[in-house]
Amino acid sequence: MSGILLGVVPVFALIAIGYCLKISGFLPLERWAPIEKLSISVLYPGFLIPAIWGADLTGHAATAASAAAVGAVAIVGALALLLRPLMRIPGPSFTSVFQGLTRWNSFVFLPVIRQTFGQHGLALAAVMLAVLIPVVNIVCVWVMVRWGEGQAGTSPKAVAKAMFQNPILLACLAGLALNFAHIPTIPGAWELLKLLGDAALPLGLLIAGAGLHFREAVSRPWIMGLTTAVKVLVMPFLMWGLAVLFGADRTTQGVVMLCGAAPGAAASYVLSRQMGGDSPLMAGIIALTVVVSAVTIPVLLALFHFG
Repeated sequence: MSGILLGVVPVFALIAIGYCLKISGFLPLERWAPIEKLSISVLYPGFLIPAIWGADLTGHAATAASAAAVGAVAIVGALALLLRPLMRIPGPSFTSVFQGLTRWNSFVFLPVIRQTFGQHGLALAAVMLAVLIPVVNIVCVWVMVRWGEGQAGTSPKAVAKAMFQNPILLACLAGLALNFAHIPTIPGAWELLKLLGDAALPLGLLIAGAGLHFREAVSRPWIMGLTTAVKVLVMPFLMWGLAVLFGADRTTQGVVMLCGAAPGAAASYVLSRQMGGDSPLMAGIIALTVVVSAVTIPVLLALFHFG
């Protein structure tokens, strides 16, 4: 148990430091936008491209992990769409609930994977991201177009353009292209990407902390609580169960479970603001899932380790 805590505590400590840097005024909120842009557009591609480029995409582990992750997102997303009439909330609010259920914070997910499962787990996680990111982005953008305020006239061309301007998605596609083409690693370029990637994870955690907003988390408790419970409690067990069903090995099961346990994605707030969603609700969901996952992730890891 001490080893689990030693792996997880530094991750959430960095999130807390990022939050303190913002609220203390040392780095006020407006200063974080260019830092986030640097991380998402330069540093994270530096991590994702070599991780996917050098990963084994043909092995059973990668297939089982990707199938379990996509399957769980599909099940939860479909249930959310079916139950929407019973929620009795406005369309923009539903888009925040949907994103809260189906998107995950890779800024939190990847460092925890590295701390608990090492480089092999990190490579497997990168393969999952390469599959999940396009699927989740397509579905969430469609939901935003369907229920976001003022989005009824958004054209498929505009949606596709918005998706393919996503640097994370482009990095995943670049890594896949290099992998499928069997391009050997290029000396110098490979090392440069690795250096960028090493900086991405800790900076991403600070950014995740700086992006937390707690005011909204107490104003709509039932929708916040329900969304958070499904995201950080139901989703990890669903992904874990599907991984077992697909015959995944023990490490793959753990990586998939942690993907499901990750809190809501900070990028959801940006998409919500851009496409007419309920951005205050989205900010509250992200904040609450981050705080609750600080407790649930160590517990889930303990159950996994001793199970």
